[in-house]
Amino acid sequence: MAKYKDYSYDQGVFLPVFFDKQILPGTFEYSINHLIDNEIDLSVFDNRYNNDETGAPAYDPRILLKIVLFAYSRGITSSRKIAQCCEENIIFMALSAHTRPHFTTIADFISKQDEQTTALFQEVILICDEMGLIGREMFAVDGCKLPSNASKEWSGTKADFQKKAIKLEKAIERIIEKHRHIDDIEEKNNIIETDTKYIATLEKQAKKIREWTNKNDDRIGSMGKPVKSNITDNESAKMKTSKGMVQGYNGVAMVDDKHQVIVGAEAFGKGPEQDLLKPMIDTTKENLEEKVFEKTKLTADSGFHSRNNMDMLADEGIDAFVADGRFRKRDPRFDNSGRYKEEHRKELLRKQKHTKLFSKQDFYFDPEFKFCRCPAGKRLYRSGNGLDKKGNYITRFKAPKSACGPCKLRAKCLRYPDTSPKRSVAYFHGIKKLPENAMEKMKQKIDSSSGRQIYSKRLGAVEPVFGNIRHTLRLDRFSLRGKLKVNSQWLLFCTLHNLRKIHRYGTMAVI
Repeated sequence: MAKYKDYSYDQGVFLPVFFDKQILPGTFEYSINHLIDNEIDLSVFDNRYNNDETGAPAYDPRILLKIVLFAYSRGITSSRKIAQCCEENIIFMALSAHTRPHFTTIADFISKQDEQTTALFQEVILICDEMGLIGREMFAVDGCKLPSNASKEWSGTKADFQKKAIKLEKAIERIIEKHRHIDDIEEKNNIIETDTKYIATLEKQAKKIREWTNKNDDRIGSMGKPVKSNITDNESAKMKTSKGMVQGYNGVAMVDDKHQVIVGAEAFGKGPEQDLLKPMIDTTKENLEEKVFEKTKLTADSGFHSRNNMDMLADEGIDAFVADGRFRKRDPRFDNSGRYKEEHRKELLRKQKHTKLFSKQDFYFDPEFKFCRCPAGKRLYRSGNGLDKKGNYITRFKAPKSACGPCKLRAKCLRYPDTSPKRSVAYFHGIKKLPENAMEKMKQKIDSSSGRQIYSKRLGAVEPVFGNIRHTLRLDRFSLRGKLKVNSQWLLFCTLHNLRKIHRYGTMAVI
């Protein structure tokens, strides 16, 4: 029969613990501890405190920074959990020298250090640059849209909020009116008791909306029109993502392609990215040097493509490769991408026994292309013109519903006469010479073989960074409110990402 040693959990042991022995060389916590104590200038944090003559001693920012960064590296963002780790986890005890800061101290440190976090982020970038981790051959910029500590149900324009307040007030009136028409006393008492809390909730919501609309105006977007505000966090934005609509911020990062070091980062309370390219270029210049883009290429996806951005890049002489909305459709490698849809459409046409439809040759086109006339003699009016993906100039015409609705030739004119409301037709004028502006030059540049090769590196440079931050570091949402606080949290995670690059690729022997 097997024989085992006796053991019991009903016992304790006193162990001598030396904190410096718990931080083992080669570990990430050792890198954080060494860099913060020896390489990073944290004198900017001293400006937060004014207790040299009066007041109680404050926690050393180095201690707080170590435990916050190490907690973020383990996917812990809650201040309460970080404080709990400092009480229970030996690594947190060692990094904090067992000072055991309260969770309110940690929360205050994270949320009120926007200037200090920016300085810290810049310091870490300079260390990466000194170690040769920044190649300066190509930078890739992109955004990561994350929800924040705000409800999208409280989003809308001022007019939307006023309508919502009226609906809430009417709902309260309906409930009160219902109470007046209840005859059974026992039933009335039960219903009133249940509805009282509900009425209080509706009144609180209506009051919240009324107070906000009296003190605030609509946010104005880049087009000069009102955009949706948010009562909980008015600096956040309602953004469309692959997982639906979220209320949050767009964390944008400029990434070097050598080791995927983040050289510029900022969180913006807006979903569209056309207005974010210029701020990111300026931030990158501030973090590195003013002439950094003289030899460094810049790549960006179609979200950053606009006429103003292309003109700005041309004026500043930046060697950029920015895709437009039809970039992939012009790619010869995707010529057959829609062949299955086309075959399916033809198969449907074969199954449907259509009579021969009128073609474009059956329509009369005005020489000045102001209108065209259908085989029934009805006028179709010009609805627009432009270029297709092959550069053909097109003029489009549409018929009014009043003309196509009672027409007896609908079966010969419309492919689906039962569902299609009206006929449209397009006239091709041939290939038009494209204007030599910055947008067309960018299309020609990125459509070249060398341009497509350079742009293909963008995906491998910037997307793994967001994958690391969202899934490895587990930043699935911003836990703070307000742009300054959210930007501070985003910069802390970007700083942590760069510290992990230093830990992995750094050339300093001590690390």
